[in-house]
Order: sequence, then C-alpha cells, then structure tokens
Amino acid sequence: MNLSASLAELALPRHLALMAGLAIFSAIVVRVMISLGVLDHPDPRKAHTQTTPKSGGVGIVCAFLLGVLLLYRYGQVSRLAEPYFIGVIAAASLMAAISLLDDLFDVSFLVKLFAQLACAGVAVASGLWVHGLALPYYGTVDLGAAGIAVTLAFLVFVTNAMNFIDGLNGLASGVTLIACLFLAGIAGLHGGFFVYTASLLLAGGVLGFLPFNFPRGRIFMGDVGSQFCGFMLALFGVAATRFQGVPLSFLLVPFLLSGVLYDVAFTLIRRLLAGENIARAHNGHLYQVARRAGMDARAVALLHWGFAVLGGMTTLAFLAAPPPLRPAIGLLPLAVQLVWTRHVIRRARAAGLERW
Repeated sequence: MNLSASLAELALPRHLALMAGLAIFSAIVVRVMISLGVLDHPDPRKAHTQTTPKSGGVGIVCAFLLGVLLLYRYGQVSRLAEPYFIGVIAAASLMAAISLLDDLFDVSFLVKLFAQLACAGVAVASGLWVHGLALPYYGTVDLGAAGIAVTLAFLVFVTNAMNFIDGLNGLASGVTLIACLFLAGIAGLHGGFFVYTASLLLAGGVLGFLPFNFPRGRIFMGDVGSQFCGFMLALFGVAATRFQGVPLSFLLVPFLLSGVLYDVAFTLIRRLLAGENIARAHNGHLYQVARRAGMDARAVALLHWGFAVLGGMTTLAFLAAPPPLRPAIGLLPLAVQLVWTRHVIRRARAAGLERW
C-alpha cells in the first residue's frame, strides 16, 4: 500500500479530535463514579491503605462504546464487514456488563472465567478468530479449527493478565494507553484502519481516566476497566491478523504487553510449581514483590510503562526487519524481563521476603 495514500486516509486531526472529545467524556463519567462511592477497601494483599472509590473504568467503557457506535454509524474507511463489527460491539458490551457486575458483587474466579469465555465466544462466533500464524523461517501455518481454541485462550489470558496487573496506581491504565497509541500508529501505517481507529477510541477513554489514577489514586479502574482494556487489546490483536489489507503479526499485542504477560505467566508457573491454589488472591506478582521489597510504587508503574514502550519499539523493528532477523529482535523483551526478574528476586531476598 502507498504510504502517502495510507496516511491521507487516516484523517489524523479528525481522529485526534475525536480521541480528545472521548477523553473529556470519560473524565466526566469518572468524576460521577467518584461521587457514587463504589468503594475498594484495603486488605493485606493490596497496595492502598485507605478506602478508595473504584469502577473508574466505567468512564473508559462508556467513552469507547460511544466512539465505536459513532464509528459504526459514520465510519467509512475504518469499518469492518457488518458481522465482524457487530461482533466487536456485542463482545465489548457483554464484557463491560460482566466486569461491572464483578466489581459490584466480587464473583468467584470460576464464574468470572466462564463469563470471559462467553465474551470471547461472542467475538469468535462473529468470525473474529485467528486463521493462521506467520512463523519466521517457515511461513504461514494454517491453524484450521484449532485457531478458534487459540483465539479463545488468547482473549481470556490477556483479559486476566491485565486484571491481575492492575494493583498499582497508573500501571494498567498507563500500559494500556501506550499500547493503544503504538497499535494505532502501526495499524494505520499498514492499512489496518479499523484497528487504528478503535485503538484511538480506547486511548481516549483511558486518557480521560489516567489523571484520576496517577500519580495519586483518587479512584481505581476496577475490574470493569482492567478486564475491559485487556479484552479489547486482545481483540484488536486478533483483528489485526485477520481483517486488514496488510495482515500484521499475531505477536503485535504480546510484544506491546510483554511486561504484563510475562509477569502473569511467570507468577502462574511459580505458584503452580509451589503447589499453591492459583485461584486464590495473592500479592506475589513481580510488580507487587518489587513494591513490598521497597521500590516506590510510582517507579514500578513507570517501569512498566517503559516495558510497553520497549514492546512498541520492538514491534516496529520486528515488522521492518528481514525474516531471518525477526527471532532475535523478538527475544529482546524477554531478555529485559529476565533482567527485571533477577533484580526483583535480589531485592526480595535483601528485604527478607523469602516467601512471596
């Protein structure tokens, strides 16, 4: 695709104006949620020590759904085929409703998991699933029906990963904002206009929420925000591989969320090997251990923002590089995470945190 033509079709000023408008709308909804007083009470596994309003993610959800409905009604270039577009709206709406109920009633992990699978199933039923994987040195592998299972697992894992990582002010929301901006830029330049526009819509919602959550947490995004952001980012990743003029790599979103996904995967494996109940709440994630070992919570959040930026830069390099160089480039985020893990373990031992 001609780059200048692609940039012209982006209509960037108009989309940035829409993002700014959605940010203002999101901020208004967040202020309302603060006044409503849905509260998150402190407990030993949480970082906050004062009762704080939660469910600020309602602002993110409302802004995104407003934006995507406007896109559905008035969008031209940034449209998907009708069944897929309806699938995105339906899956997003169902995820928003289910995660808000989780915030209000604190449902069990199994109920939450089945609800997330239902949301993922709505998206898959509309046709939004990964049909093939492009592998370096090998080419594209046709997944067939297995692509449905891969997509369901991917959507649910990323949704939960973002939910699990939402334990410090600004961490999940900042990572989401950075991932959305990189995703929008990359998708736009490669002709993925739906992912480009939808990412900016989600970025607008997060931008309106973030000032209320970082550096001081006047409100938390809650499950309605973290699960929704994780689910939508994963869904954008699926759409980027399936329905664009120039399909992008399935690794796009995993690169952007490398810090989040690594932390959750590492913690899950460590707890399984230790024989712990992985459905039980805990404070053993690497970012939580780092804070408990004395690191400033804001520094940990900013570090994860840096991981997201690194993921974005890795993605750009990965897409631009010749296929033989891509595996080495793709290992860079993992190498950084291994260094981070070693640092956290050392700090934990120095602080006497033998059991995480």
